Amino acid sequence: MPPNHGVWPETNCYNRYNRLTNLTGKPGSTMTAIKKNDLIDSVADALQFISYYHPADFIRAVHAAYLKEESAAARNAMAQILINSRMCAEGHRPICQDTGIVNVFIKVGMNVSWETDMSLHDMINAGVRKAYNHPDNVLRPSILADPAGARKNTRDNTPAVIHTEIVSGDKVDVHVAAKGGGSEAKSKFIMLNPSDSIVEWVEKTVPTMGAGWCPPGILGIGIGGTAEKAMLMAKEVLMEPIDIQALQQRGPANRLEQLRLEIYDKVNNLGIGAQGLGGLTTVLDVKIKDYPTHAANLPVAMIPNCAANRHTHFVLDGSGPASQTPPKLEDWPQITWDASTGARRVDLNTITPAAIADWKPGETLLLSGKLLTGRDAAHKRIQDLLLKGQPLPDGVNFKNRFIYYVGPVDPVRDEVVGPAGPTTATRMDKFTELMLEKTGLIGMIGKAERGPVAIEAIRKHKAVYLIAIGGAAYLVSKAITSAKVIAFADMGMEAIQEFEVRDMPVTVAVDSKGTSVHITGPSEWKEIILRRKSA
Repeated sequence: MPPNHGVWPETNCYNRYNRLTNLTGKPGSTMTAIKKNDLIDSVADALQFISYYHPADFIRAVHAAYLKEESAAARNAMAQILINSRMCAEGHRPICQDTGIVNVFIKVGMNVSWETDMSLHDMINAGVRKAYNHPDNVLRPSILADPAGARKNTRDNTPAVIHTEIVSGDKVDVHVAAKGGGSEAKSKFIMLNPSDSIVEWVEKTVPTMGAGWCPPGILGIGIGGTAEKAMLMAKEVLMEPIDIQALQQRGPANRLEQLRLEIYDKVNNLGIGAQGLGGLTTVLDVKIKDYPTHAANLPVAMIPNCAANRHTHFVLDGSGPASQTPPKLEDWPQITWDASTGARRVDLNTITPAAIADWKPGETLLLSGKLLTGRDAAHKRIQDLLLKGQPLPDGVNFKNRFIYYVGPVDPVRDEVVGPAGPTTATRMDKFTELMLEKTGLIGMIGKAERGPVAIEAIRKHKAVYLIAIGGAAYLVSKAITSAKVIAFADMGMEAIQEFEVRDMPVTVAVDSKGTSVHITGPSEWKEIILRRKSA
């Protein structure tokens, strides 16, 4: 019988048994001790690693898609992604300027003990903080506190989104990912009726995602459970290796594998293609995870992974921190790409509205000269000033100029600017009419499609919209020869800068007549694919 108040004396047999088993239920077993810095250093190392190394399976999949691609625009986009990837592997700089929100899936064995004065989440966030402030490879902090209010940058990319599971065993198993905001923004969820077709929903939904998730990428799909369980599975399954080609060769062994193949074919038959420009490959793989669900429900979640595709895995066993194994440079194909072939050279310092009138959708341009930068927050401040009748800050003059939607990584060493790829342009759609009407702006550069409101404004004001390739941020940054902040310095990466560029490669996405390559390209290639399949 235990004494009063639930206090077990040291001599009690129950307490002695717990000490022997270490609360594991296994007499005589010992715990694996994990030191605080083992986890902190392992998380930091993993995040640095995935910032500049693509998984080898992703490189192989993109290269295979590149080799079979027949759309010149899509093939050109994949060439830039592959070249950028190799440059990042060699230079140890971020694949994408959006270095992501950190996602961690951690499984802690019940036979693990911690030598730490910090919580599990605090240790992981210490690793994130260390990684993103690494002096040799600074990563862009993109996390904002008070998301529905002040939206103030935390400056170190914390906190991470952490999912913890207690499992049997004596190890700590960790999957780490850095999820880009553009792909995360395209996450989808639906509660289907049990008799509804999942394939039909995916086929109908993917075109609504546009190109802001930077295809070609991977679709993660979660089926079953509850609403939040389906979303969690869709995210977690993105960590699995790309193996759709092997599955095609051996054939499906169960219903989920059959579903993967069906969705893979249906989505690629849409003709969306790399960067939404139209082509044969939109997804490189489809990953699915399921869980039992209520008889009345069929929850389905879909989350895409972009062309950055940053994730890795490590295990802690008490022997010290885990380190990542760098891939071999031979894993990257040797891609030759000459941006100047067939390209029109443009001097941004002398450009006029008349000069852009004959630019054609899908045409490649090489830009040289000065342009301004700005994203959502900068546009909101500009809007507020204009609506109050106040002047723009000194040095901010958009007359007959172009704006680049970008939030670059801070430079290191002798860099002019860090990786500086485009951000999703649709976020600026609601500001487009105001900018074109009130400031004299004639051109915009971003990634992905523009919506109807922006396209109409572009047509009305005879402006143009160009795209740089999402997932080629380091490559793009090499075309920037100078950079200086000229307004809103307090906003960090959202500040307005003036870039000077030389031969910056872009593609005409919306011409001065309002024709969008993101509409015409996929439509053309969907028709080509369907015609071939019916032949």
